[in-house]
Amino acid sequence: MEANNLLHIVTPLIPSATLSQLCGRQVLLKLENCQPSGSFKIRGIGNFVQKSKERGCKQVVSSSGGNAGMASAYVAKMLGLPATIVIPESTPKLMISRLEEEEAKVMVHGRIWNLAHEKALEIAATGNSCLVHPYDHEEIWEGHSTIITEILQQTKAKPAAIVLSVGGGGLLCGVLKGLHKHDVDIPVVAMETQGAHAFSAALKAGKPVSIGDITSIAKTLGALMVTEGIFDLMPGLRVTSRVISDKEAVEACSRFADEHRMLVEPSCGAALAAGYSGIIKELISNNTLPDDGPIVFVVCGGNAVTLDMLEGWKKQVNLL
Repeated sequence: MEANNLLHIVTPLIPSATLSQLCGRQVLLKLENCQPSGSFKIRGIGNFVQKSKERGCKQVVSSSGGNAGMASAYVAKMLGLPATIVIPESTPKLMISRLEEEEAKVMVHGRIWNLAHEKALEIAATGNSCLVHPYDHEEIWEGHSTIITEILQQTKAKPAAIVLSVGGGGLLCGVLKGLHKHDVDIPVVAMETQGAHAFSAALKAGKPVSIGDITSIAKTLGALMVTEGIFDLMPGLRVTSRVISDKEAVEACSRFADEHRMLVEPSCGAALAAGYSGIIKELISNNTLPDDGPIVFVVCGGNAVTLDMLEGWKKQVNLL
């Protein structure tokens, strides 16, 4: 049995009655929030760290206070490796305790992720360390591509679309890689919030460009620039980009909690907002998406969320 199978699980793919009604088409939810580390990140990071250990890695170093950091800490513990997680000052305090619960050493450095990443690079330069980038590595995309393998095994009909959130592009690269691997053409709807819209900016520029600063509530989408890998994997596949407001993302989180009894972050709410705000219905009506087959939403996960935090976000965007 591959070690990776011991790290991530095959997640459920379940129907959503409410989103199906709103989209006018069957909607299926790929519940990556059910992963042991709380998000899809464990797929790619598990693959990368496992292979790094085989190459002689003795310590895991990560530069994320969000889902990638949690995946790194969990995977390191499962593989018997020490982990150091460098987090930016903007990371919610509850994440420090959650990372420490996974037996990781936590270091706070810098205002934004880029500065934390520079520190992680410095730490990883010493000893036999493997640096876990949150999204930019071929082996991480390879691990994430298993989402497509599972979806194709779990659905009877070919999906009309895969809907997902985009931060730095690791999940998108994994999905595109999976579509190429299985030689299947399924449109992808890539969702972002304004203020964390690095993919939209890259599409307009024709290459990855910096958006300068992260002003969105969806901090875990907070990459200033997407990976170049997206542009290598997009040819031959259909990708539609949409940018929504923080308010729409938070409203999606709130409705999803009420209807599906699950808490997710605004970064995940960005994908769900494609259904709640009418974007999917619009893409179906203008023939951007096929007129048959289910719509699959990747519920990518979320660790930095509590009921109190959700209420705070609702106040911040004037939903209360």
